[in-house]
Amino acid sequence: MLVDSDELSAEGSRIELAADGPEFSIVVPTYKERANVAELVARLRRVLAGIHWEVIFVDDDSPDGTADAVRELGRVDRRVRCLQRVGRRGLSSACVEGMLASSAPYVAVMDADLQHDESLLPDMLRALRTGDVDVVVGSRYVAGGGVGNWDASRLRKSRFATRLARFAVKVPLSDPMSGFFALRSEVLHDTVRHLSAIGFKILLDILASSAQGLRVRELPYQFRERIAGESKLDSKVAWDYLMLILDKTLGRFIPVRFVVFMMVGGLGVFVHLAVLTSMFKLAGSSFLSGQSVATLVAMTFNFIVNNVFTYRDRRLSGWGWLWGWITFVLACSVGALANVGIATYLFQEEKAFWVLSAIAGIVVGAVWNYAVTSIYTWKST
Repeated sequence: MLVDSDELSAEGSRIELAADGPEFSIVVPTYKERANVAELVARLRRVLAGIHWEVIFVDDDSPDGTADAVRELGRVDRRVRCLQRVGRRGLSSACVEGMLASSAPYVAVMDADLQHDESLLPDMLRALRTGDVDVVVGSRYVAGGGVGNWDASRLRKSRFATRLARFAVKVPLSDPMSGFFALRSEVLHDTVRHLSAIGFKILLDILASSAQGLRVRELPYQFRERIAGESKLDSKVAWDYLMLILDKTLGRFIPVRFVVFMMVGGLGVFVHLAVLTSMFKLAGSSFLSGQSVATLVAMTFNFIVNNVFTYRDRRLSGWGWLWGWITFVLACSVGALANVGIATYLFQEEKAFWVLSAIAGIVVGAVWNYAVTSIYTWKST
């Protein structure tokens, strides 16, 4: 069989490109980390000498010009890549997009704040090359690892979050909260369509989303102090973590947003009853008037709290907030009418206890409110 010389040349080019391609990609999510990127790249050059590697910085449009700093490095070192996201935010989703942008068979994730020990990366790669493990985790809680100078409060919070994670992850792991890990690219490809991509703990998300048990190895490292920039840990991060745990434990049965929506609705019940009690029992108004006002107040309360927590990733502000409240009220009007109508009927015609009448009206409107407002008020864009 004769082979055309052009085909041989093309095939040779493909082989050459494959040989020169990265074996190991390090994905680094960033937000306002301009001061750290050059130092991180310098450290990667030292520890990954002799390895075909690349680093992919996934920047959420940092106002300090982090993406520009990465591109400057990329002009002199083609192993440095920048993936800038505009109009999107989130550490887990940034990690996923960065890993999907890689063609390497092995991918690692680490922070840009220099707190993760980059010297562990070659050991992670060697462990993956053996084919005996799917995921290698840099652990602070195995022998030889440590958390540095954390105070007692932060250590307690981390330990509690780790225990909470075990409800979602069945793989025995001392540090499922680690943000420093490496895996075979096939692991991500097999789980990506089942990921929640909520919050900042992508390792936990991957382990909990895998349909089959993953082979995991932990390697110890010492968590270091941040050199530049500021910590991103706050109450919002804690809430996102709780949302992730709920999604991984209950999400297979019921949407996590609905769970939180109902939790908010539970708080709204107390608001509703407080207003109704004040008007009906204390101010002497009719039950119909009290129930109507209480319904509107509770709806407004639910809108505010859901906007802050349930739909944090779609949070409305400015004129959008006002328009969102209007659409929320309009969309829930049918549910509100059913709420008031059923409660009033039960109280007046069936002589039901007024508290039970009120709760019955609330329950009827709850599912309707969630379904309609998720489409019209906090619609995804």
